[in-house]
Order: sequence, then structure tokens, then C-alpha cells
Amino acid sequence: MARASDAPPLPRVYRLLFKRFGSQHWWPALSKRYRREEVCLGAILTQNTAWTNVEKAFTGLRDAGWLDLRRLASAPLQDIARAIRPAGYFNQKALRIRAFAHYAESHGGLRRLLTQEIAPLRAELLALKGIGPETADSMILYAADLPVFVVDAYTRRILARLGATAPDASYAELQDFCTSRLPRAAAIFNEFHALLVRLAKEHCTKRRPRCESCPLTRACLKRLAAA
Repeated sequence: MARASDAPPLPRVYRLLFKRFGSQHWWPALSKRYRREEVCLGAILTQNTAWTNVEKAFTGLRDAGWLDLRRLASAPLQDIARAIRPAGYFNQKALRIRAFAHYAESHGGLRRLLTQEIAPLRAELLALKGIGPETADSMILYAADLPVFVVDAYTRRILARLGATAPDASYAELQDFCTSRLPRAAAIFNEFHALLVRLAKEHCTKRRPRCESCPLTRACLKRLAAA
């Protein structure tokens, strides 16, 4: 088994990915006026579904005027579910996004929520039903612009193949690994997470990874282990 010390330094991985792909301009919000609302709702809607389907769900929310959390908080659940149907699990997600909107609006508004320090903000978000670490951290990084590294399945896959972390490492262990090895800046965490997602989709796929054209080919220990 590869040791973390054998893996390429994360700043080097970041530089290689940025050189190949450039800036990813995340979070891909569709509305300037409701950017933060979109990020928070999108973090819930994207659970177990592709972003292209979330964009379709946003069309339904936008057409109904429900990017405004005050209106969303009092909207009929069946109507919300119908609007976000493309996102999958629409009945469950309708409950979650309306509950989030209601919570935010009844506790001082989204602005109040997102202007807290990281620790109390994360604790508050994690206390809400349907919001786990990845969803909460996405809101903190992309909506509040605070330096919290978002870990997802793509991050886990790539780091394991690089020999940097164990495949069964916990969310907290993976987050700490990345946070402790990169400059603590929201812009860096934002860009690196987006770059890892792109790498995973285009090269480091779950099955039949396209290693030959991958920007990390020389750094990756997966091919060495298989040789």
C-alpha cells in the first residue's frame, strides 16, 4: 500500500491541474441577484444527482419566484416538488429546501446565517435535517466564501489513487489532509475542489480511468501499483 509520503504534494497537484484546465469559475450560479440562495439550495438539490439536472430544477424554482427564500418558505410542498422534479428525490428535497428556507428566514435571514464564523455556522447547518458535512461545507465555501475544504466522492477517489489517503478515510480525515497541505484561502479551496471534480469526470473516472492523457499521470501511483 502506498504511503502518504509517497504521494505528490497537493500544491503540485493543484498547479498541474490548473495548468491543464484553468479556472473553473465555481460555484456556477445562474443568477447574480440570488447567487447565495442558489448555492445553498443547489448544495441540497445536487445530492445524488448530476448538476445538469439541478440546473433544470433551478428553472422551475426561478419561474415560480422561489429563489427568494421568503417565498419558498411558505410555498406548497407539492408545488415545490413539481418544480424541482428533474433533480430526483423531489419529494424529499422539496421538504429539505423549504425547511432550510424557513429556518433561514425565521432566524434572521440568509445574510445573518452566512456572516458567522466557520465553527458556529457549520454547527448550525449540520443541525438541520438533510444537511451533512459535504452539503454544509459547500454552503460555507461557496456561499459564505469561507475557507473550508469540500470533500466529495471525487476527492476521495483521486486522493486514494494518488496514494495520499486510504480509500476508507473518513470525511474529517480527508478534509484535514487537504486543509493542512494547502494555503488556507477560500479561493484556493474553491478552485482546487472544482479542478478535482473536472479531473474525475474527464480522466479519473470510477471505471476505466483515462490515465494516458491525465495531467497527473506521472504523479499517480495507481498505474505504478498496477504495473
